Amino acid sequence: MSAIPVYLNQLGLVCALGAGRTAVREALFAPAPGGVAERAGVLPGRLLHLGSVTAPLADLAPVPPTLRSRNNALLLTALEEIRPEVDAALARFGADRVAVVIGTSTSGIGESEAAIAAQQRSGVLPAEFHVAMQEMGSPAMLLSGLLGCSGPALVISTACSSSAKALASGARLLRAGLCDAVVVGGADSLCRFTVAGFAALESVSDARCNPMSVNRCGINIGEAAALFLLTREPGPVRLAGWGESSDAYHISAPEPSGRGASAAMCAALDRAGLAPARIDYVNLHGTATPHNDAMESLAVHQLFGAATAASSTKPLTGHTLGAAGALEAALCWLALTDNPDGLLPPHWWDGAADPAVAPLGLVAPGARLGRPLDYALSNSFAFGGSNAALVLGREA
Repeated sequence: MSAIPVYLNQLGLVCALGAGRTAVREALFAPAPGGVAERAGVLPGRLLHLGSVTAPLADLAPVPPTLRSRNNALLLTALEEIRPEVDAALARFGADRVAVVIGTSTSGIGESEAAIAAQQRSGVLPAEFHVAMQEMGSPAMLLSGLLGCSGPALVISTACSSSAKALASGARLLRAGLCDAVVVGGADSLCRFTVAGFAALESVSDARCNPMSVNRCGINIGEAAALFLLTREPGPVRLAGWGESSDAYHISAPEPSGRGASAAMCAALDRAGLAPARIDYVNLHGTATPHNDAMESLAVHQLFGAATAASSTKPLTGHTLGAAGALEAALCWLALTDNPDGLLPPHWWDGAADPAVAPLGLVAPGARLGRPLDYALSNSFAFGGSNAALVLGREA
């Protein structure tokens, strides 16, 4: 029996490019790079380029105090765009048949930072602070409680592969018959903790990041939330395949030969029943760190060659960590829908190729296929060698 198909029926998102599908689509395909911008005050003495969300966020007043965090405000902002369809799914299937699966890595750690800073000034923690704000389970508790879902509700936290793995987990729940719909995606918010952590690894670029360039020198941290309504009912985009692997090589560096990355991509293609030549576009993990770009370019080149269109969208959004898998799947979703000329997400960089990086078909701004995209593959690679790849397909 063939595998049960699952569909990404609806999409809500917010990131540095804007809030909502329309705003993000326009900024993604704009003739000049936006999104990531200079911001002071995150690290003392450094002016950094960060993927900050500047759009107004959802009101947290209706949310229980222990769940009030910027991370959850981002999540609610993404939910607003798909709330009518989610409510309709709840009415159609029943609360016990709707699941929530979210990926995050920061949760509400930003609120803990602010509370500890206030304690250092005054000697006491703020009355409104509660340690539950930083619980990893907070995003799932928020959504399941707010929506009235009583199906499975969980959070996956595997660093930068978190929300890609959340999509895979949601699909498995549907195929196992444990639910009929899944609110699935990811959220991560900017905080000093993550910026300082990557800075300590000498992996943060002060300027807009420069993936695959000989001049690349690190990432821009960003924040975002992206949510899908995932069901077995036909929709505009199918989650055609997913693959996961573990390098078990190093706590923060990827396995240099790209074996783990290749295994994840091959598993995703196998599950989708596709040869590499069927993929029209690859969304690279593309962090602009020396080791990641060298590893990923090798793995992608070995599988797809130098002709398949590929780009890193992190110069536009920043690296949104636990939200990156869902956000970049969302950008692929936008490229696969309402795009008759096949505009491709551009690869913004200085054009200075690194001879140590395997050649890829990096997308020039304004490039297009001249027809709608059929399939896109998106990569997410995390600390500890946690790899995930997703294949999304356009439904005719």
